Amino acid sequence: MAFDATFFALVGLVLFLALIVYLKVPGMVAKSLDARADEIRNELAEAKRLREEAQHLLAEYQRKRKEAEAEAAGIVASAEREAQALTAEAKQKTEEFVARRNALSEQKIKQAETDAINAVRSAAVDLAIAAAENVIAKKSDAAVQSDLFNRAVGDVKTRLN
Repeated sequence: MAFDATFFALVGLVLFLALIVYLKVPGMVAKSLDARADEIRNELAEAKRLREEAQHLLAEYQRKRKEAEAEAAGIVASAEREAQALTAEAKQKTEEFVARRNALSEQKIKQAETDAINAVRSAAVDLAIAAAENVIAKKSDAAVQSDLFNRAVGDVKTRLN
């Protein structure tokens, strides 16, 4: 029986496989693979937990954003109402101011008219008196003038007493 290289290669292979089984290499490989699978499973569970936590935080932040937007809209609406109220109040105060100014101006105009009428009347009376003096002076003699003067002095005395 002649042993060639193939036979020795087969014997070497069988011995190698026997040594591997004797040293429990497949069990160690299985343990290593199981440990790696457990590690991957734990990492997947951790990733799932982190994902759920991130989704929860995202939902919470979206809720807070909506609340903040609603609050901002409320603030803007309140500011608009306040601005409208201030505008209406300013308009009303302006109208009241204009009305008071108009009334004051009308009152001043009426007073000026009254003063002008009184001044014209006074000037007319003075003019009439001056004209009457001129007419009386030209048409009357000393006796009539003396009689008018005495009558005027008498009227003044009776009115003063």
